[in-house]
Amino acid sequence: MTDVAITTLPPAPLHAFEIWSDPHGVAGRFAAAFGADLPALGTSVQAGGLTLIRYEPTVWLVEGDASTLAAVLGDDGALTAIGGGLVRVRLSGSGWRELLSYGGQFDAFAPTFAPGSSAATVIDHVGVRLWVENADACVAYVPASFGAALVHFWHEMAALVRA
Repeated sequence: MTDVAITTLPPAPLHAFEIWSDPHGVAGRFAAAFGADLPALGTSVQAGGLTLIRYEPTVWLVEGDASTLAAVLGDDGALTAIGGGLVRVRLSGSGWRELLSYGGQFDAFAPTFAPGSSAATVIDHVGVRLWVENADACVAYVPASFGAALVHFWHEMAALVRA
C-alpha cells in the first residue's frame, strides 16, 4: 500500500519578490547580504532564515521574514505580501508524486523534480506552485479561494493512491 498524507499548514509570511530592472545588481546585493545566489528558474535556496522559490523568470516566492529584502531590491523591484492569498498544503509520504499526477498534466516523477525544485502547473483546474521540500514531501501553494476544493480533491484522489 502506498502512503500519502495531505496537511494544510498554518499561515506563514509569504511575499512575492519581483525584479523589474538591473537583475545583475539585485543578484549581487542579494549574494552580498545572504552569502548565496538567487535561485535559478525552477529551483530554490534557503538563506538567512528565508526560503526563496523561483517560479517565473523575474519572480520568487519568499517564505519567512522578508523585511531585509527591501534593501536588496532598492528601486529595482517590489516586495509584495501575498500570504493572505495562498494556502500551503504539504503532500507527504511515498505517494505524494502519484497524487500530483491526478487532475493535471504535470510529470511529478521527472528526475529533475528533486528536493529544492519548484514548478508552476495546473491541477484540477487550479493554478498551483509546487516546491519539493525533501524526498518525502512537496509543498503546494494554492490560491486561498480554491484551497478547500483542491484539498478535498486530493483527499478523494488519495484513496486511489492508497489502493
